[in-house]
Amino acid sequence: MAHYAFLDQNNIVVEVIVGNDENQDQTNWEQHYQEFRVLVCKRTSYNTHGNVHSVGGTPFRKNYAGIGFTYDEQKDAFIPPQPFLSWLLDEETCLWNPPTPKPSDSGTGDPKKLYSWDESTLSWVQYEQV
Repeated sequence: MAHYAFLDQNNIVVEVIVGNDENQDQTNWEQHYQEFRVLVCKRTSYNTHGNVHSVGGTPFRKNYAGIGFTYDEQKDAFIPPQPFLSWLLDEETCLWNPPTPKPSDSGTGDPKKLYSWDESTLSWVQYEQV
């Protein structure tokens, strides 16, 4: 089964559905769903994240679409919402990166080191796991 994203007038994903495979019945399913729902419809790949296909196939539209993602026509890509104003878009992956990389010891040790982004200081802040 294939997945399809429906877009509002601002190219924001408002719904994602499971639909027919694109090669089924010689039908253009993007067009079919678009006409049926009267919303722009774009196929999306469940196996694509950061312009990498998780099972070795060809990446499709950079990222699997989610509600609130933006479809960029020029890049032919789904882009998640920007998590913080300081984060920058990686043009290759269409994912947002912080201006300072996350500490390399994140999620390691006992107890695990956990970090959250502090936009006011533009830095990662370690917090204790409860």
